[in-house]
Amino acid sequence: MWIKLSIFAVLLVGAYALPGRIVGGADAGPGQFPYQISLRNRNSHTCGGSILNERWILTAAHCVVYDGVGIEHYPAEDFSIRAGSNNRIAGGVLRNVKRVIVNQEHKDFLNDLALLELTEPLEFSDKIDKIDLLEEEIPTGDELIISGWGLLKTNGDHLPILLQYNTVTALTTSQCKRKVLSWSDSLLCLSHPKGAGACNGDSGGPAAYKGKLAGVAGFVITGCGSSRPDGYAKVSNHLTWIRTNMAA
Repeated sequence: MWIKLSIFAVLLVGAYALPGRIVGGADAGPGQFPYQISLRNRNSHTCGGSILNERWILTAAHCVVYDGVGIEHYPAEDFSIRAGSNNRIAGGVLRNVKRVIVNQEHKDFLNDLALLELTEPLEFSDKIDKIDLLEEEIPTGDELIISGWGLLKTNGDHLPILLQYNTVTALTTSQCKRKVLSWSDSLLCLSHPKGAGACNGDSGGPAAYKGKLAGVAGFVITGCGSSRPDGYAKVSNHLTWIRTNMAA
C-alpha cells in the first residue's frame, strides 16, 4: 500500500493517521538546513517544503489539494510557513501564502509538486537560505539527506518539536520499479534500512544531494520505516515546470 505523507491529507482520506518525524533520524543543528520550512494549514504543521528564493517555496501537491488528490487546492490564505527555526512551533519567521500553483499533471502519487508564493519576501540569513535545484541524475548508491518534522513511526502519537534528518540512498530505475511496483521518470526512489526513512508530516520536504534539491517527499510503502524505498518527486524531471511557474 502506498501511503501519502502529509498529516492533513492522510487524515482526510482516512488511510493512516501518522503524526511524527523522520524515522530513525537525529536532531538537526542550528542553521543546518536553512532551506527547510514548516508548511502550516490554519496554523498547524502539515508538511515540509524548501525555499527556492525569497518568495517561492516548493512542496508536495497532495499537501495543498482537497483530499490529497487531483489539482483543486485549498485557498492560499489557509496556508503559512515557518522558516529559520528547527523548532516546529516557535522561532524563526512566519509568512503567509499568497498563491498556490499545483502541477497540472499531479495524479495519484506522481508529479506530486506545488509551488507557494509568499505574501512577503523572506530575508536570507545564516538560518534562512535558498537551495538550488539539482539538474542531473544521481548516481546509483549515492547518499542524500532527508529532513522534516514527520512521525517517528507508523501510527506514532505526536510530532517532534525539533527538525530531524537522516541519510538515504538513490536506487536505479529497475530497482525502483521492482520494489515500488510502479515507475515513472518523475519518480525518485530512496532506499534506507528498516526502521529509518520518511513518515507522515515529512511530505513536501527535501531530499538534498550535495547541497542541491533532488527530491520532494511524497509517499512510503506499507508504513514508515519499512524495508521498501520511499517515493519522492524527482526535481530534475520538473525543472521547466518549476522555473516557468516561478517566472509567471
